[in-house]
Order: sequence, then C-alpha cells, then structure tokens
Amino acid sequence: MSTHTSVLEALLQALPELRPQLYFKSSLTALSHAMEDQVLAGTERPLVIASFQRERFYRQEAHRYLRIAERTNQVYVLAAPETDFANRSGSYETIAFEPPDQLTHEWHLVVIGQQYASCLVCRERESPNTSPVRLRRDALPPPEQPAMDQTRRFEGVWTFDRQVTCQAAELLLDRVLEYRPELADKVAQAKAEFLGKKPSGLQGIDPDPFVERLLTYLQAGQYKLLKTYRSIAAQERKERLVNSISSAIRRSLNPDEIFKVAVQELGQTLRVCRCLMYRCRATDATATIQYEFLSPNAICADSAVDGATATAGITAPSLNGQTWPLQNNPLFQEIAQKRELIHIEDTTKDSRITGNADLQALSDRWQIRSWLMVPLLYQDRLMGMVELHHCGALPHRWADDELSLVEAIATQVGVALIQAEAYANLEDLNQQLEAFDRTRSNLIAITGHELRTPLSTIQVCLESLASEPDMPLELRQVMLSTALSDAERMRKLVQDFLTLSRLESGRVQWNLEPLPLQECVDLALSSIHSRQSQAQLPQIAAQVPPELPLVRADGEWLVEVLSKLLENACKFTEPEGQVTIEARRNGRQMLEVTITDTGRGIEPNRLEAVFDRFYQEEGALRRTTGGTGLGLAICRQIITGLGGQIWAESAGRDQGSRFHFTIPISREGRETRSPNVQTGNSKMRHKRITTRP
Repeated sequence: MSTHTSVLEALLQALPELRPQLYFKSSLTALSHAMEDQVLAGTERPLVIASFQRERFYRQEAHRYLRIAERTNQVYVLAAPETDFANRSGSYETIAFEPPDQLTHEWHLVVIGQQYASCLVCRERESPNTSPVRLRRDALPPPEQPAMDQTRRFEGVWTFDRQVTCQAAELLLDRVLEYRPELADKVAQAKAEFLGKKPSGLQGIDPDPFVERLLTYLQAGQYKLLKTYRSIAAQERKERLVNSISSAIRRSLNPDEIFKVAVQELGQTLRVCRCLMYRCRATDATATIQYEFLSPNAICADSAVDGATATAGITAPSLNGQTWPLQNNPLFQEIAQKRELIHIEDTTKDSRITGNADLQALSDRWQIRSWLMVPLLYQDRLMGMVELHHCGALPHRWADDELSLVEAIATQVGVALIQAEAYANLEDLNQQLEAFDRTRSNLIAITGHELRTPLSTIQVCLESLASEPDMPLELRQVMLSTALSDAERMRKLVQDFLTLSRLESGRVQWNLEPLPLQECVDLALSSIHSRQSQAQLPQIAAQVPPELPLVRADGEWLVEVLSKLLENACKFTEPEGQVTIEARRNGRQMLEVTITDTGRGIEPNRLEAVFDRFYQEEGALRRTTGGTGLGLAICRQIITGLGGQIWAESAGRDQGSRFHFTIPISREGRETRSPNVQTGNSKMRHKRITTRP
C-alpha cells in the first residue's frame, strides 16, 4: 500500500504560487516546538497532524504529543516503524507507513484551529554539499546518509495561510486513510470540521503567542550554543596544552625538559601569577623548587568575581631554588594521604591555613591568595606536585575546566616521568648488557688461552713420554713436572670460576668466629711459599702487631683473601722488590689490613676496574704474567660477605700499589686480645683454619 508520492510535491502542484524555502534542522525544530506550544497554550481543540520521518525522531517528542492529546482528540502521528511503532488508537492515532514511502524523507506538522492555522511541509535534501532536490513527480527518493543534526537541511513551506494549511492537511489525511482505512469516519469528521472552508490569508490571526514561544526557544538554543562554544574553546585549550607537552615528551625523555615546558605552558595558559612543579615523594620532608613560571614582569592580576582582571601592581616573588616544606605542610600531607587535588579560593579564610602558623607564614611570605595543588601520580604513586598561585588582592575562584585541565597535564607529566625513568633504567640495562658482553668476550679469550695453552703442553709431554720409551730419566722427569704444573694451572682456573660463582649466587655459608689475624697471615704466607717454591719471590715482610684484637670472620675465606692479595702482589713485583703486610685499627669496630708492593703499579683511573671480573692489566693474549683476572673479584665478594670493604691505591705506573681491606673486630676482642689464644700454626688452629685448595 506504500506510495512514492511526495506530499510537498503534491502541495506545490496544487498551489503553484508557493515558493519553497531552505531550512536547517535547528530552524525546523524551533518552528515545530513553537507551533506545538501554541496548541498547548491555547484553549481551542485543533486538528494536529505530524509526520516524523522515522520512529527514532518521534520518540524524542512522544511526551509532548501526550500533552497535546489532552487538548484535542484529532491528533495523527505518522512515522516509519523501527522497533515498536505500529498502527494503533490510543491517546492519539499512530500511523506506521512503509519505509519506501516518500514520507520517510519529509517532515510535516499541520495545526488547524477555529481561529488560526499553520503548517510546516518540508523534504530533507540529500546532502549539504549537493544541489537542491528537484521536486518532480518521477524523482526517486535520495539515498539515506547519516548526517549531523546541525548539518541536515530541508526544503519546503512554512506558513500561517489557512488555504495552504488546509490543502496540506487534506493531503496528509488522505495518506492516513491509505494506511488506516478504519479511520474513515474520524477523518471525515476532521475534514468536515476543519477543512470545510479554505479561505486564504491570515484571517486576523494574532501571532504574538507563537512568536513569543519561538523567541524563547531560539534564546534557549542560543544559550546552549554559547555553552557549547565555551566547552569547545576549553577543550581546544586543553588539547593544545596537552599536545605541546606531549611534543616535548616526544622530543626528549629528559625530565628537566618536560618540567620546563609543562610549567611554562600551564602558567601561560591559565594566566596564574606563579606556577611550580617539583619532584617529591610522600615521605619527603622538603622539596627544592627548580621549575617555576612567573607571570610577565612578575606582575599579578587581581581576579574579580565576574572573571574580569585588572593589573594590581603586586610583584610575585620568585621561589626558584627555595626549599619548600612538605612534612609540616597539612595541604601536602592531605594530598599524600588522599591522592586528590586541593584548591583554595581564599587562603585568608581557609581553616587549614589560618589554623597552622607555619602554613599561614608561608602563605603571607610568598603572597599566595589563591592556591591549587595537584599531585603527579602514576598508579597511585606520588611522583611530584604542581602548584598554581594567584597573588592578587582579590581571591580567584578555580573553575572546573581549570581543575580538569591541570589534572590532565599532571597525568601527562606523571606518565612522562615514568617513561623517563624507564628509559634511564633501559640505558642502565644496556650498559649492563654491554658489560656482560665484554665479560663474555673476556671469558672466551681467557679460558681459550688459559685452558688451551696448558692442555697443549700436557698433550705434548704425554705424547713424548708415550712415543719415546727410551727417553732419559732426567728429561722424563722434566716432562712430568711440566705436565703436573700445567694441570695445576688448569685446576686453579676451574676452582676460581666455581668460587666466584658460589660467592655471586649467595650460596656461601659463612662460619663466623673470633680469630687472630696473625695466624691467618701465617697460613697465607705458608700457602704462597708452598705454591711457588720454585719461583723467585720478592721479599715478604709481615708487620702485624701482637696486641691487635681478634677479628670476626670465616677463617678459610679470610686466608683465601690474604693468599690471593699476596699472590697478586708477588706476581707483579720483581724478585728484588718487596711486599709488606700491615694491620691496624680502623675505628672501634674494624681492623684494616694493607698489602703494599713495590711492583708495577696501577693507573689511577683503573683503581676501581681492577676488581672487575676478568680484568687484566695487560691484554688477555699477550700477558707476561699468568692469571685469570678473577682473583681480585673473588676478594671483593669475600670481604663484602664478611662485612668489610676493599680498595686499591697507587701513584701510577711503576709506583707500586697498596691494597686495603677492613674486617670487623670480634666483640670478644675489642678491648684486648684474649691471653688464652695461641699465635702461630698450632695444630688445633691449623686443623680449623686451612687454606682453600
């Protein structure tokens, strides 16, 4: 039963003198509401016919038509169904026309009373960017395109002329009968009552009620439009500020640059007297102000109640470099606890400030009249603070858009700080990975050299012994001694690897007990002489005072440290040189041991690097001395585990070196050494303190 006939086209054909006009959707809404309000404000019982294109547009006005139906029983509402809209008779008649009907593209409202008549008959244009729809009888319906309400445009007729209105009503009532023929009697009654006479002209209608309601609606729309413009402007300002700070973050992950840009942009945008940003934690007692914005020429503007400003000539003092109190600041403590911003319109009336002498003195000294504090948070972690100050004579009321803007910036800066920290941690991790890579390279080079060389020697010796059964006894003995020596060298390398691995993994169990240092030194000297019995060692002198107190240490590991330090000193000292062991108190709780040699020395810039794993003073593959570069790294791990410290001193190349380490003094021996403790290599002590293999 659907029809493709356009009501607007039929009206223009019936009344060719009519000229359609162009209307925006907002204009049609205003006209429709004014026409409906005229019905609601009057006392007549008019005929009302409304066509809403689609059900969703009708639902927005359904409540108004329930009120109109209380005024008259001749109300007809047409719409294309989408959900539950259907033909029914209730408070008013609803007519569900089919989607192919031209009514889908048209907007109609007809009101006819005894004293007045008005109609609105329009057809929606296809698109704002296309030419007007040609009103031809054979025109096809334009394609459906979703559009914003403010950009929808219609072409049609709006008039108070009764003849035009009655003609439009007759066309719409005929369309009602096409879909609901059962309403024939009611429609006939409406035609007889309202369409019997069709005189043209306004018939002396008073348009004042209509105009008043139209003006009211337009004023309300204008107010909403202004609010929208203000909201858009605030959003644009917020987005511009956020974008500028985001650009600074993209340019650099340096927190200093991020703070400088953020404090400058935020202070300028909000036109505050002073803007501060500083790093802090919830437990900090104070913070140092490093990032500050002052209004131009340091002159603050007084904020009037109506939002106007006037230069007051008050100079805002700079806080840059000042120490800002946090622990005794109730405002900061409240933020640290609640993780929410605080805004104070007038510091002279806020009880949190007037009730705290320190805070009031702070406010008076720095001329803070209005105060805003916003925390820099990331996952509920306090990372810093943003403060805005107005220093004028009049207080400043913090607007909601200002608060939301500062919160948005604080969120951006908080995220940027986390990214900067992550980047710094990533750089540290990269440096560690580079160090690990160097360690791996050194490990490959050293193990390749230290293992391959003795293996080659052992292989040559064993092959010679196996292939030469008649080898002289003296040469055979030399071959065996060489093979045994290189096997010991390999064993020591493997032992150093295992020892350092145990120490670094924390799998060592320390057996701490009171020990005499002299006995540990004697055992270390004995170990050195036994290991290098055939080598020519420099002169070694032990200068350990007998009155030294006992130390609290693990004997085996302490002897290991002494042995490695002595071995290292002898390795880099010529046979005619000297190595000295000294010990003395270092305070009341520590004993300091120093091993001095007159050997090769160390460059000052490498005094810390010598304790790194696999460090070699010479190239790994061209050294004149043996070793793996693990000895001093093992010493540092042991001394740290025993609760002491180790360090090196040297004046430079060929100036000798001094290695110091401290060891805790036992509580039993802090004042004097126990007279019952025997010095020397007694059998009992020797059984308990042994050198590590």
